[in-house]
Amino acid sequence: MTTTQPTGVGIGLRREHFAAIEQCERRVGWLEIIPENYVAHGGHALANLRWCAERWPVVAHGVSLSVGGPDPLDEDYLVGLRRLLDELRAPFYTDHLCYATIGGVNFYDLLPLPFSEEAVHHTAARIRQLADRLERPVAVENISYYATMPGGTMSEGQFVSAVVEEADCGLLLDVNNVYVNAQNHREDPRASLAALPLHRTMQIHIAGHVKEGERIIDNHGRPLIEPVWALYEQALQAVGPVPTLLEWDTDIPALDRVLDEADRAQAIWERVASSWSPSHAPRTARSA
Repeated sequence: MTTTQPTGVGIGLRREHFAAIEQCERRVGWLEIIPENYVAHGGHALANLRWCAERWPVVAHGVSLSVGGPDPLDEDYLVGLRRLLDELRAPFYTDHLCYATIGGVNFYDLLPLPFSEEAVHHTAARIRQLADRLERPVAVENISYYATMPGGTMSEGQFVSAVVEEADCGLLLDVNNVYVNAQNHREDPRASLAALPLHRTMQIHIAGHVKEGERIIDNHGRPLIEPVWALYEQALQAVGPVPTLLEWDTDIPALDRVLDEADRAQAIWERVASSWSPSHAPRTARSA
C-alpha cells in the first residue's frame, strides 16, 4: 500500500472548519483526525474527510484506545480503524501513553500510568499488539498529567523511554505537554525535554494552554506562549524536521486564525530544516 507522508506543519481537521476547509486557498500542509469520530460513522463528516484526503495527507490520532489500560483492546474497533487508516493511506497511527478505560467504563480523560517496570512491560506489549493489528508503525504521546500515580519507581523520561524502546515504537513528542508538566511539577522544561527518547520522535504536537490558579492546564484552546515556541524550536533542533501538528481543539477560532498560528510554526520548521543534517535523522518505529 502506498502511503501519504505528512511533512512540515499540519492542523487538526475539526467539524467547525468543515465548510471553510473546502474553500481554503491557503497553505495547509496536512491534516490530523480523531479517528473515533469516523470509525463506524458516515454522513457529511466522512464525506468531508474523503474530500480532504484527496487533497492533503491525513493521519489519525486516537483518544480512546486506552493503550496502557487493563481492558483488552477493542478488536471490533481495531478492524474499523485499520480499514479507515488503509483508506486514508495513513503511514502510521498515534495514540496516548495513558489509560482511559477500566472495566469497560470510559473516563473520557487521558490518565497517567504508574511509572513502574510492570507498567512498562504491560504497555509495551499492547503497543506491539496494536501495531500488528494495524499493520503500520505506532507512536505514543507523552501526556500532560496533574498527579503522579502511586507505585512508580522511574521519572517520566525514564518511563517513556523504557516503553518506546521495549515496544520498538515511535514517540509523538507533545512539546506543550513537556512545558505544562515541567511547570506543574516544578522542573526545568529543557531538562524534561532532553530526558525523553527524542531519537524515537516521529511527529510533534504543539498547542496552547490556560492558567488556573497555581496550575496550567493543557486545554488546546489558546495561542502558544513564547516559552513553548522556544521549546518547540529546541525540540526541532534535537530531532530534525519531523511533521508538526498545531492543535486547537477548544474555543476554536476561524480557520484563518488557526492557519496563522500554523504559519508561524512552519517558518520555524523551515528554518530548522534548512540547516538540518540527514545524518541526525531520528530512528523510526517497527513497521508492525
